[in-house]
Amino acid sequence: MTETERAVDDAERAPEQGGGRRQFGAIPRRLTGGVLVRRLIRDELGVLIVLGLLIAGIGIPYPDFLDSDNLLTTAHNSVYISLMACGMVFALAMREVDLSVGGTYAMCLVVGALLVRDGTPPWLAVPVMLVTGIVLGVFNALVTTLLALPSFIVTLGTLMLYRGVGLALADGKQITDLPLDDSFFTFAGGDAAGVPFALWVLLAVVVVLAVVLTRTRFGARVRAIGSNPDAAAFSGIPVVRTRIQALALSGLTTACAAALALAFYGAGDPTLGQGYELQAIAACIIGGTPLAGGRGSVVGAVAGAMILSVVASGLVFFEVPINWTSFATGGVILVAVAADSALRRTGRRRR
Repeated sequence: MTETERAVDDAERAPEQGGGRRQFGAIPRRLTGGVLVRRLIRDELGVLIVLGLLIAGIGIPYPDFLDSDNLLTTAHNSVYISLMACGMVFALAMREVDLSVGGTYAMCLVVGALLVRDGTPPWLAVPVMLVTGIVLGVFNALVTTLLALPSFIVTLGTLMLYRGVGLALADGKQITDLPLDDSFFTFAGGDAAGVPFALWVLLAVVVVLAVVLTRTRFGARVRAIGSNPDAAAFSGIPVVRTRIQALALSGLTTACAAALALAFYGAGDPTLGQGYELQAIAACIIGGTPLAGGRGSVVGAVAGAMILSVVASGLVFFEVPINWTSFATGGVILVAVAADSALRRTGRRRR
């Protein structure tokens, strides 16, 4: 076993050891399927309970909320934030943050719409959008590394930079006149087996990234760096390369959200995505991914995004004035985080 392998394994085990001391060279402990399932249930239980209580709390006085079409619509509305949150988990887990996702989303959306309007087959425009998202994520990581600046500052700047480029490319206008009869818009922007196609994509992304974060060496490195960056670097873990990969992944999932938005809306609006970065971060935190790094939950992040979507939908049923929407959403976020934290503390005491 190499020094890097030992360090990664020790970083995985450190949160479970008293005092957080790392004993490099320890024999790795493999996670069996049963242990992994129990850990996932334990980590996501709090946020899933909160989500269930919210749905029940709205559905009891307003049964129409529980209508399958409304629930699917509510879930579909959360897809774009959910995909951003899936990538954001990896950044937050290694003590980075990607505030540029709102700008990346808008820019990728504009790039795809321009390509399609200029004659590129929509399905071929999608890989270009995905590559664009990856390139923007890599740029964030390179600037962060080369200038030795916090990713928070760098991505705050690139948020405005990317959005500005998107507005310039679109000439400040919505890009329309797209071939909406193409299969890309009718299939990817429609339903598959009675469920919005975007939800199937989200499900696939969640499964893949949950495995990547919990069962792969890349995921272990991300958590090792987040647990103790200095120890990770000292033990030989490629911190810079891992940072580039994590932020590239954030750009990729954001570009995926942009591609699905293009298919659904049938137009490229450079003003879309404003405030999405804060909602994605909030979804991650609600789902149990701390800003302090060291751990994260892809499933929890998606559940957090679903909570935000349920709250927004529930406010309509309760006829809450639009001026109180932000207040209510912020209050629910605080309650959700507090409830999840309380459940985690209870679980630790029982163990």
